[in-house]
Amino acid sequence: MPYADARAFCPDLQSRPADPARDQRFLHILRRWFTRYCPWVGIEGADGLVLDVTGSSHILGGEDAMLADMRARLARAGLSVQIGLADTRGAAWALAHHADGVAPPNDMLGALRSLPVAALRIDDKTNIALQRLGLRKIGDLVTTPRAPLTRRFGPDLLLRLDQALGAQPEQITPIAEPPHYAVRMTLPEPIGLLNDVVAGAERLLIQLCTKLKAQEMGVRVLCLTLRRVDQDHQQVELRLARALRDPDRIMPLFKQGLEAVEAGFGIDQMRLEAVQLEPVPIRQINYVTTGQKDKLNDLITRIGTRIGLENTLRFLPADSHIPERSFLIAPAAYSEPEGGWSTLRPRPLRLFPPEFIAGSGSQPPKWFRWRGMSLTSARAIGPERIAPEWWLNDENWRLGVRDYWHVQTKQGRRLWLYYTPQNPHWFVHGEFA
Repeated sequence: MPYADARAFCPDLQSRPADPARDQRFLHILRRWFTRYCPWVGIEGADGLVLDVTGSSHILGGEDAMLADMRARLARAGLSVQIGLADTRGAAWALAHHADGVAPPNDMLGALRSLPVAALRIDDKTNIALQRLGLRKIGDLVTTPRAPLTRRFGPDLLLRLDQALGAQPEQITPIAEPPHYAVRMTLPEPIGLLNDVVAGAERLLIQLCTKLKAQEMGVRVLCLTLRRVDQDHQQVELRLARALRDPDRIMPLFKQGLEAVEAGFGIDQMRLEAVQLEPVPIRQINYVTTGQKDKLNDLITRIGTRIGLENTLRFLPADSHIPERSFLIAPAAYSEPEGGWSTLRPRPLRLFPPEFIAGSGSQPPKWFRWRGMSLTSARAIGPERIAPEWWLNDENWRLGVRDYWHVQTKQGRRLWLYYTPQNPHWFVHGEFA
């Protein structure tokens, strides 16, 4: 019914926008929590869990005590649940959705006889057709000849019935735990020499990279924890410019951090963990593949270990015809190099805030002073008129359009000058290499 009509019956009714993705994340968290009762826990539809508690219920004092503990803990968390317990998965599903109870052992038919046929996990079309035939209860379906039901509804209906009654097996497939990307080594004797620490870290790195390769993952942040004999510990962190899983490339980058380790009375345990991961699918290597990009990434990593990856920057082209807005500055480790700037006229390599020079007229001055130097124009190319972006409020472009000139001086300077027709002045905006 409409929400306004529902509020007339239930004034305290609350409504929230549906978020299926968050509901699924919460269901997976709840599945992990339910492993406290048994190791076999799976997802059942979009709003349920299925547990195989065979051999686990006695730990909590029996099935009744286990169900009571579940209800109490979930109630404290603010969750209302319906629980069904039976010898078969289909019967437990039926009780959880239509009866909320416990089926007696070895008597699935007695527990399900009075339940509607929808409790057999059949689709709505089959459910409506069965009700039109007068088969509204599971007990009615059991007493009906099987051959006509199979000819009309196919084998799935009777398969669901046999699974619920225990005539056909149905397994529970638990969701595998996510892989844990960490390896550890406990040493029989403490070590303290740098070569020994490097050798131990290299052995751990090979094991970790093997696991990463099997999962097609790469590591961006590595953390090596070294536990000393005095129970103190040190951590060496390595942040990579690109996700890697090649130990031969990672280990040389790690050695710089290991040189600062203080072993004290000795190190007796080493643990290497991949803190930040990224998918790295397997790619085909051919004869045109080069390692220039990998060398650049390794260089960025080495520089980043000294000054920080966030401080290693690169210029990227931006979609703007305004010179000051035609580029972006981004961390090199978290961005990909893009193509060059596409402009009709060349742009100077060095760009700085506009600097005023004396001049008159719309043509570049023959002689002018800039930064204490007396310069004489030898050749001028232009003008290139650049209009401001009227939809943006920029203080530097309030004077209107600019006419840019490429001026080459007799002293060897190649400057980028512009003239503002609305307010006649000349400025130097950049210098060509």
